[in-house]
Amino acid sequence: MSEELIVEGVRLSSPDKVLYPEQGITKLELAEYYVAVAGWMLPHVAKRPVTMVRCPTGAEKKCFYQRHAASGVLPQLKEVTVPGFDEPYLYIDDVAGLIAMVQMGTLEIHPWGVTVERPDMPDRIIFDLDPDEGLGFGDVISAALEVRERLRGIGLQSFVKTTGGKGLHVVVPVEPVTEWRAAKAFAKSFSDEMAADAPERYLTRISKAERAGRIFIDYLRNDPTSTAVGPYSTRSRPGAPVAMPIEWEELEGPLDPAAFTIKTVPARAAARRDPWAEMAAVRQRLPIPG
Repeated sequence: MSEELIVEGVRLSSPDKVLYPEQGITKLELAEYYVAVAGWMLPHVAKRPVTMVRCPTGAEKKCFYQRHAASGVLPQLKEVTVPGFDEPYLYIDDVAGLIAMVQMGTLEIHPWGVTVERPDMPDRIIFDLDPDEGLGFGDVISAALEVRERLRGIGLQSFVKTTGGKGLHVVVPVEPVTEWRAAKAFAKSFSDEMAADAPERYLTRISKAERAGRIFIDYLRNDPTSTAVGPYSTRSRPGAPVAMPIEWEELEGPLDPAAFTIKTVPARAAARRDPWAEMAAVRQRLPIPG
């Protein structure tokens, strides 16, 4: 077993350590995955405060969240002060930052919906569609398409990604000119309206007991520290799944979110147009008075 390797300038210890036992995926293979997808991932993860889900002993085992610097944090992770919070938060600049997180046993990367330049003003609004256990993925697709059409109706363009689980995220890029409180209020109002129009299909309360047969529209992601899993991030779940940006048109045909894994995503991404290529060029504001 190799004791260490250098990947993108970062020392990777125990590169042969298995992190996903079912697939036999090692720490080195995880690092190589992030090198392969960095070009598509970094525009949505770099220079944003991040929450890491660290799983030093591998997927599905004891994991913990980390947002702040502590002993063992590598120099490739930087710090940014966020107005209203005492402790600075972590962020990365480049692919070396991704590999540093792998070295730290990170299996999930959750960026904030802000950049380090404007950490008090969100530039992403996220609607997390979380289905009840009894619902199929087709129900989630229908919900995502409805969110898209409702957003279109108020002049907002949106993008979609799988989550590495049963849900979908609808992501709305916006200019960072609205404070968190107003952005969250918009997301809540939008979600509440959907739930009021179809209470048999949707709800906006987090209660599991009330969710039977319905989809929870989680607007609570739109808070300073309530992050959502980043595009191309791995998940600490069986099957080594990845949260994958997709084209809206892909929801019209057979789609299995479990097919997006560490093993399959790099080749797929290299062979297709980037589904989120236009996001950086979108200029739109939330329809908030004043």
